[in-house]
Amino acid sequence: MIDRYTRPEMGAIWSERSKIDAWLAVEVAVCEAWHRRGRIPDDAIAAIRTATCDLTRMQEIERETDHDLISFLRATGESVGDAARFIHLGLTSNDVVDTGLSILTTRAGGQIDRELCRLIEIVGAQAVRHRKTAMIGRTHGVHAEPTTFGLKLAVWYDELRRHRRRLDLAREDMRVGKISGAVGTHAHVPPDVEEEVCAALGLAAAPASTQILQRDRHAFFLNVLAGIGSTIDKFAVEIRHLARTEVREAEEPFKAGNQGSSAMPHKRNPHESERLSGLARLLRGYALTASENVALWHERDISHSSTERVTFPDACIVLDFMLDEICELMEHLVIYPERMLANLNLTGGLVYSQRVLLALVDGGLDRQVAYKLVQKHALSAWDHGGASFRDRLLSDAEVTAILDAAQLDALLGHEDQLVHVDAIFERLGLLQPAQG
Repeated sequence: MIDRYTRPEMGAIWSERSKIDAWLAVEVAVCEAWHRRGRIPDDAIAAIRTATCDLTRMQEIERETDHDLISFLRATGESVGDAARFIHLGLTSNDVVDTGLSILTTRAGGQIDRELCRLIEIVGAQAVRHRKTAMIGRTHGVHAEPTTFGLKLAVWYDELRRHRRRLDLAREDMRVGKISGAVGTHAHVPPDVEEEVCAALGLAAAPASTQILQRDRHAFFLNVLAGIGSTIDKFAVEIRHLARTEVREAEEPFKAGNQGSSAMPHKRNPHESERLSGLARLLRGYALTASENVALWHERDISHSSTERVTFPDACIVLDFMLDEICELMEHLVIYPERMLANLNLTGGLVYSQRVLLALVDGGLDRQVAYKLVQKHALSAWDHGGASFRDRLLSDAEVTAILDAAQLDALLGHEDQLVHVDAIFERLGLLQPAQG
């Protein structure tokens, strides 16, 4: 991933140095297990414990071998002398590569979880802050009925919590190693060595494996990351809509010195949200690739290997960047409650048509008759102007036979429609239940 979207901590996890250090940790852990069983002598294990891998030397060897694991073994072996013959006993390349990838993914998953928790906290706090901030709810992009900005955010909060549960599952799926040999039979490394090594590395031993860990685990992990990214995309799309000139209910913070356009000085564009939407597409692409990697030939092939060199580092790095960006955006989002209220009232009360409909039904009118009656006056008021929706209803004898002006006025307001919002917040644990 390019530096522009790489934060230092996550970038360090996926550096070449970090990868090779993980491989070395696997090899040393296996040697320690063999030493405890008497297969590696004391002087050799002492040398192996000091093993290093010079990346420049490894790359030099790889130009000859065209095999990174063999190059790693040779470069590492040069650092321990004769003890090198004990390194990689009974192992195959993917014992090291897959277990190393699990180590890095476990670390990266922890960083993603921390940032996701941060976002959940920010969105929850904003939801509570704006739980009474009335606005128009939209369906199909069209005014529907009143809601609150806080309730919109409370829905996001709940969605993020679901993603955290999925991330926990995906992290646990990836917190496994395999030291089972060429086709997973433990022909040269017994299961107890595998279990001991994995435990030493902070992993569980995969109950069954071939030459590789099965890629359903990896596909699930990257699909969970893509799901989090898609939810961030959803937030970004909403913010982009709310920031439109004709809407202007919320917008990204615009700091002193920012410039929105190279040509038009007046522009304040939702560039952060648009960037997030674009990066979410990358994550969905990585998830698709991971799903394609599940179907491999027999006990293994390497068609997945080339893609995972890109997808795992990049997906983790991109999502880490996106989480930090959306955290900053949501924490400092600029809200315009007055504009929200003005837009809520834009249609002159048409958004209360269902309240009028239900009141007529409760008054004894057939529902289909009531629907067509209210629809006729709503569409006429919207399409032709002139008399308001309220006045058109009051001029209709079928309506006034059931509702007088005071009753109708009570229906044409948003307060009563939002009385249960706090109950939703209580369900989410964002508010304590009312006493009494």
